[in-house]
Amino acid sequence: MALFSRNRTDEAATTAEVDPALAALTGQYTLDPTHTSIGFTVRHAMVTNVRGAFGEFEGTLDLDGSDPSRSTASIDVKIASIDTGVADRDAHLRSGDFFEADKYPLMTFRSTSAETLGGDKYRISGDLTIKDVTRPLSIDLEFNGSAIDPYGNQRVGFEGSAEILRSDWGLTWNAALETGGVVLSDKVRLNFDISAIKAAETTGAA
Repeated sequence: MALFSRNRTDEAATTAEVDPALAALTGQYTLDPTHTSIGFTVRHAMVTNVRGAFGEFEGTLDLDGSDPSRSTASIDVKIASIDTGVADRDAHLRSGDFFEADKYPLMTFRSTSAETLGGDKYRISGDLTIKDVTRPLSIDLEFNGSAIDPYGNQRVGFEGSAEILRSDWGLTWNAALETGGVVLSDKVRLNFDISAIKAAETTGAA
């Protein structure tokens, strides 16, 4: 089921192509932090990968089933919640060598466009801000579908990834290895596994 569509100049044709099941998903959704993961992978010492995630974040998806290209996403991530499983490493990542979490507490993403790549695969593009540096980012996503959970909540799910160069956002710390190369790769893979709950619909007073 196509969640995002390419911009169309033929308004009538676009309207005719709307899937009723897709239109039913229209609304605002809130990321469910207990079933959502926002993580990363980076090469360490040129031989292995270090994986981590952010434990605290807030986000919304505004899905427009009648005109999917108008769907948007907004995410705020608390840098201090970074967790790689090693306390000393996490403290270093929060420090001035990397994120400066005390001075720049949030990493944010604000979408600017969305498009279909075919099937259930999509690309959402927008602005990623880290340490007051804002640069464009495109995230490739797969729509995993929608369902009503046991509590009666309408849910949608996505998973996807993007690759960035951390130096583009001022994250330049590194150290040389005696055998050549550096401790940390500049390339970082961002990983997303998202479950979002639709907000309850409200009706006006009689």
